[in-house]
Amino acid sequence: MTKTNDTVRLTTAQAIIRWLSNQYIEIDGEELRLCGGGFGIFGHGNVTCLGEALNGVKEELPLYRGQNEQSMGFAAAGYAKTWLRQRFMFCTASAGPGTANLLTSAALAHANRLPMLLLCGDTFLTRLPDPVLQQLENYNDPTFGVNDAFKPVTRFWDRITHPAQVIQSLPSAIATMLDPADCGPAFLGLPQDVQGWTYDYPTVFFEKKVHRIRRQAPDTAEIADAVACLSQAKRPMIIAGGGVQYSRAVTELTAFAEKHQIPVVETIAGRANLLATHPLNIGPIGVTGSDSANAIAEKADVILAVGTRLQDFTTGSWTAFAKDAQFVSLNAARHDAAKHMSLTVVGDAKLGLTALSDALDYTAPSDWVALAQDERKSWDAYVADNVSFGNRPNSYAQAIGVVNDLVDPRDRVVAAAGGLPAEVTANWRTLDIGTVDVEFGFSCMGYEIAGAWGARIAQAQREPERDTITFCGDGSYMLMNSDIYSSVLSNKKMIVLVLDNGGFAVINKLQNNTGNESFNNLLADCPTISEPFAVDFTAHAASMGATSERVANPAELAEAFKRAQASDKTYVIVMDVDPYEGWTTEGHTWWEVGTPHITEDENVRAAHLDWESTREKQRRGV
Repeated sequence: MTKTNDTVRLTTAQAIIRWLSNQYIEIDGEELRLCGGGFGIFGHGNVTCLGEALNGVKEELPLYRGQNEQSMGFAAAGYAKTWLRQRFMFCTASAGPGTANLLTSAALAHANRLPMLLLCGDTFLTRLPDPVLQQLENYNDPTFGVNDAFKPVTRFWDRITHPAQVIQSLPSAIATMLDPADCGPAFLGLPQDVQGWTYDYPTVFFEKKVHRIRRQAPDTAEIADAVACLSQAKRPMIIAGGGVQYSRAVTELTAFAEKHQIPVVETIAGRANLLATHPLNIGPIGVTGSDSANAIAEKADVILAVGTRLQDFTTGSWTAFAKDAQFVSLNAARHDAAKHMSLTVVGDAKLGLTALSDALDYTAPSDWVALAQDERKSWDAYVADNVSFGNRPNSYAQAIGVVNDLVDPRDRVVAAAGGLPAEVTANWRTLDIGTVDVEFGFSCMGYEIAGAWGARIAQAQREPERDTITFCGDGSYMLMNSDIYSSVLSNKKMIVLVLDNGGFAVINKLQNNTGNESFNNLLADCPTISEPFAVDFTAHAASMGATSERVANPAELAEAFKRAQASDKTYVIVMDVDPYEGWTTEGHTWWEVGTPHITEDENVRAAHLDWESTREKQRRGV
C-alpha cells in the first residue's frame, strides 16, 4: 500500500460508500467486489446523506429497492448463503420503525452465521431537534434507543459519532463478517447529522483492498486426540453441517468418508453436502430427518460432527444418540466445537478433515457400513412411495417429488418455517452439491420468497441460466409476499410454489399430537373468524406482475412447472394440499416441547405422559 499524506474531504456517508465500493474478495482466483450491492428503503433518516452517496455508485453497488425492511434482510441472507458467505449485501433503512423492522432479519443472519451489513439511520447526535419524528425516547438514558436493540442480534455493533470513526469501524465490521468463527451481521448506527458531517480522510483509506477468508489450522494436539478416539470406533458416523459448504470442504468430506468408509448423515443446513446417490450418504438426521440416519445415530459409538452447531432438530433434543456416544466436533467456532462434552477440534473444516485423514489409519467395520446402507435403501423406498400420487390427497411431499423430478441439477431450492422445511429435508433427493437452502436456523416465516429473491440475485451473478425455486405455504405467503413484486421489478425470475393448506397446518399438527383440539391455527378453527374464505393467490400474484396459475393435483403441477421453467419472468403456481393427510410420518426423532403438567383434559394428560416417556433417552451433557 502506498503511503501518502494526501487527504480528501468527504461526508461520513460518502466515505462509507466509497470505502465499501473498493473492497474486493478473491474467489477461485477471481477478484470480485466483496459487497454485491444493497437493499434499501429511504426515509428521512437515510435518504438525504446516505442516499446522496449511494446515487454516485449505482454501477459499483447496485441498490435494490425493497418493499419491506424485514424482507430486505431476508434477501441479504439468501444472497450470502448462495455465495457461501464469501460476499454480502448491505441493507439501509431509516431511523425508527424502518430500522426496527430489520431486527428479525438480523436475528436470522445471526442464528445462521451469515454476513450482512446494516446501515441504519439514528437520532441526531447533537440532540438539538429532539425529540424528532419516529424517535423512541428513553427518559433515563437519552443515548439508549431503538438501535441498541440490535446489540444481541448482531456480531458487531457501533454507532458512528464522528466522521473519523469509520476509519476503524468499517474494517472491524468487515473483519467480523469474514471471520469463519464470528461471522454474522454487522450494524452501524448513522446519526442523521453525522452522516452529513465532513472530514479530511486519508486517500490511502480508499485504496483497493483484496480480502481472503481466513482458514484456521486445527491444533495438532486436538487432531491427535480426535484420531485416537476415531481409531477405536466400532460404529462411527459423520454429521455434516452447513459449515462444510461454507468452508468449501465438500471434496474433503467426501474423500474422508470414502477413505475411511464412515457413513455420513446431514443436518438441515448441511443438506446437499453429498448427492442422494452417494453410497455413504445415509440421509438427513433428527426431528425432520430419516429413519436411516436416525437408526444409525442411536447405535453410533463415535460421532464426528463437522461444521454444525448441533441444534435440537439435529439432535432430537439430545435423544437421537446413545448416552455414552463420544462426540468429536470439528468447527471453526470454539462455542460450537465444545458442545456436549465433545472432543474439540477448533479449526477450518477443509484443513481439519485433511489433517484428520492424513493422521488416521482406520477403516470402519464393513458390517456397520452395510447396515447403514441397508437402512438408506429402506428409506429411499419410503420416500419413493411418499412422493408418489394417485388415489391419495394432495401433499407437500408429492409437490416436492414433482419438482425434484423436473429440476435441473444446478437449480436452487429454498424453503423456510412451517411444515415445508421438514418435508423438503426428508423427501428432497439431492441432485447436485450446495443446491438446497432450508432456513431452519431461525425457522423464520417470510424467508421463503424474500430469501429466494436474494438467492436469485446471487445466482444471476454465478449461474444465470439456472432457476431459483421456493416452496411456500399459504401462511408464510400471507406474512410476506411483496418480493414477488421485487423480483418482477428487478427482472430476477423465481418459481414460487404456494401450497395452500388453509392456515398454519404444521402447528395444528403439533397441537393435535400433544392431545389438544384444533384451535386458532387452521382458518376453519379460529373462533374469531365468522366466515373463512380462500385467498385467490393466483390473482394476488398476478397483480404484482407475476405469471400465475392454480392446479388441482400433482399431475397438473408437473405440467405447470414445465411452463414455469420455460417462462422468463417470475411464475407462481398454487395447489391446495390436505392439512391432515399426506404428512411424512416416518423419520422423526423425539423433540422437546413444553406440555402441560396439569390439565383437566385427559387427552392432553395422556399426550404429556407419552411425550415425557422418551425423556429418559436425553443426554445430560452441557
